Amino acid sequence: MSRISRRIGSIAESATLAVDAKAKALKAAGRPVIGFGAGEPDFPTPDYVVEAAVAAARDPRFHRYSPASGLPELKAAIAAKTQRDSGYAIEPSQVLVTNGGKQAVYNTFATLLDPGDEVIVPTPFWTTYPEAIRLAGGVPVEVFAGPEQGYMVTVDQLEAAATDRTKVLVFVSPSNPTGAVYPPEMVAEIGRWAAARGLWVVTDEIYEHLVYDEATFTSIATAAPELGDRVVILNGVAKTYAMTGWRVGWMAGPQDVIKAATNLQSHATSNVANVSQMAALAAVSGPLDAVAEMRTAFDRRRKAIVSALDAIDGVDCPTPKGAFYVYADVRGLLGREIDGVRPATSADLAALILEKAEVAVVPGEAFGPSGYLRLSYALGDDDLAEGVGRITDLLGRAR
Repeated sequence: MSRISRRIGSIAESATLAVDAKAKALKAAGRPVIGFGAGEPDFPTPDYVVEAAVAAARDPRFHRYSPASGLPELKAAIAAKTQRDSGYAIEPSQVLVTNGGKQAVYNTFATLLDPGDEVIVPTPFWTTYPEAIRLAGGVPVEVFAGPEQGYMVTVDQLEAAATDRTKVLVFVSPSNPTGAVYPPEMVAEIGRWAAARGLWVVTDEIYEHLVYDEATFTSIATAAPELGDRVVILNGVAKTYAMTGWRVGWMAGPQDVIKAATNLQSHATSNVANVSQMAALAAVSGPLDAVAEMRTAFDRRRKAIVSALDAIDGVDCPTPKGAFYVYADVRGLLGREIDGVRPATSADLAALILEKAEVAVVPGEAFGPSGYLRLSYALGDDDLAEGVGRITDLLGRAR
């Protein structure tokens, strides 16, 4: 008998976290590695958020268990924030506070899916979606949209992928890993299509405040009111407030779904740490000044990294409109000789870049088809310039 269950044994390690861990391990060993792997703002959490956590840590009220679904005051603040930012009206009872966005993802699929249910996943995708779907017994169905269409799927593609087993559509804009931002008319069209087919839509809005140029964030929940109560919104404080380590996310949706997911969480983890919840309360109730400052820095870095990568022969780097990633098309480099090596896949190329240039990037295989590299530009300007310079020097030797 196998020591590990087939269900858990089949899970792939998070590629982005694996790359980040390897980069940090090499750096700890004395190598000057620069990591473009993790999607993590390099800014500190705002002071007023930290002070709220300190005050909570000193308050004996928060030294005890709290409701599994979240502190009432935080759920009320999240409901108000959802109305403000997504234009979607919900009650606090329609919110479940989770241990980071990933628990919200898993809770949602575990609550919605029965074995064999299919979930359409626009591709390139964030690495966790397919794994969480499989863990819940579902079947992820990848629909790929390449750089030729701005990494945005069309209704025709979605319709071609749908079957009588399709139950859920995953929708993410702004996108991780591509930085694509769907225009409002496309969001509405896709939402209407899902509604007409009677599908659920699970929409991840965690990058809602990180958009650039003429792009705007549009929530599918409000762009397609035809969806009614068949939509679940996923979000969290990690990206907007530089709070990745605090581990506070949430899911918002119909009361029956939230109640069922709360039952699951009551057995899995119970409540999110109260100190983190009070920090999140200060964040979602406070101003958006911090994210505005971060967005200005990200925008500067976005332009710099796109300009540098796009200048490399064999690399096509579309300009992202949101989040803090570039998704570079490196198919033009595959099979060419670089320092005596001919990488056949983007995984091979990422390994070569780490070995020769001491720069960590994530290969396209983590997000869908081979042939692409994801680089996060949520790191300091100096590291970004140094890292991209090393990549340019290495890939410039391709023959």
